[in-house]
Amino acid sequence: MTVRRRISVEERRTRLGIRHRLAAPHRAADVVEAARSVVCLHATDPAAIFLSARARVDGMTCGDLERALYRDRTLVKHLAMRRTLFVFPRERLADAHASASVRVAEQERRRLSRFVEAGGLHPNGERWLKKVSQQVQAALEDGRERTFAELRAEVPLLEGSIPYAPDKSWGGALPVGPRVLTALSAAGTVVRGTNAGAWTTSRPRWTSMAAWLGAPIEPRSETAGTAAMVGAWLRAFGPGTEQDLKWWLGSTLTAVRRALADVSAVAVDLDGKVGYVLPDDVEAPAEKVKPWVALLPALDPTTMGWNERDWYLGAHKRQVFDTNGNAGPTIWCDGRIVGGWRQQADGTVEVQLLEDVGRQARRAIDAEAARLTTWFAGKRPLPRFPSPLCRL
Repeated sequence: MTVRRRISVEERRTRLGIRHRLAAPHRAADVVEAARSVVCLHATDPAAIFLSARARVDGMTCGDLERALYRDRTLVKHLAMRRTLFVFPRERLADAHASASVRVAEQERRRLSRFVEAGGLHPNGERWLKKVSQQVQAALEDGRERTFAELRAEVPLLEGSIPYAPDKSWGGALPVGPRVLTALSAAGTVVRGTNAGAWTTSRPRWTSMAAWLGAPIEPRSETAGTAAMVGAWLRAFGPGTEQDLKWWLGSTLTAVRRALADVSAVAVDLDGKVGYVLPDDVEAPAEKVKPWVALLPALDPTTMGWNERDWYLGAHKRQVFDTNGNAGPTIWCDGRIVGGWRQQADGTVEVQLLEDVGRQARRAIDAEAARLTTWFAGKRPLPRFPSPLCRL
């Protein structure tokens, strides 16, 4: 493939500020637009959804996001790429499901079947999983929402735990019921509905996906779904490499290369590496971006958007990413990570800079930290995956 032009690190950072709605003049109009701007929001950490949206929508309240999730249902929680929970704009759900969730669901079913057999809980794991899945679906057919405890009372087959590492101090027992719901949610059969807890906690009420949306997820081929997801990623995150896409999708190079061809992606030079953009996105952005800063939460989609991160992460990987590859809260300045942040015991946001950003940027960062402190209003949600920097 012929490489069309070089895209510099500076241009990539400009694209990021504009397209991810982080540069002040380019904020999203609402939470759905914010999610679209980065394809989807990471939802493993319950508070991160709200903090990611807040960073992109001026004046956003928790109620704004809760309305989109629970009343309007224009945003939907769904297990997809890399066995990770995301919040998708509703129109993107079928693509994510076909490209990633179906594969994840099959992996989860096989793993769970082996798990209950190896643990001696059920002699035929596949038969048990089929039966308990049918009973859960039947219980949720009426469209009512149920907590896991309520579901377990109706479906006794969800009971049971399997010991792990019994000879270790960190060992314990793994309940099988939640893993059944994980497999069913990846399959698109059930969905996390409203939350029984505050926005800082994850206590989902479960219901039928078809009842929640008014119809089942639209069937789509894996090829079509993958092409659509690759196109959406390139629109938001491009330019990027094949490795970026392979990691983000949790897929294979073969699938990525096929999808790049399907969307007629154009090759560009990323300082010696081949990257890709959409055919109508080869030229540099016309907009000029003023200096900007942002305080993003753990697992924010921008921080987690690429696999090859040196151009925005620099030398800070060990401080802001844990050993499993999960990003903690980060401070961004003009398209690059310059530090992290955490909350003190009284809820005040504390800035943790890893480099000298200059007086003007430091004032802007301190002002944003003060605004975030006010927004928290005394709440102190701890990141589920704190970075090494958070622990200092």
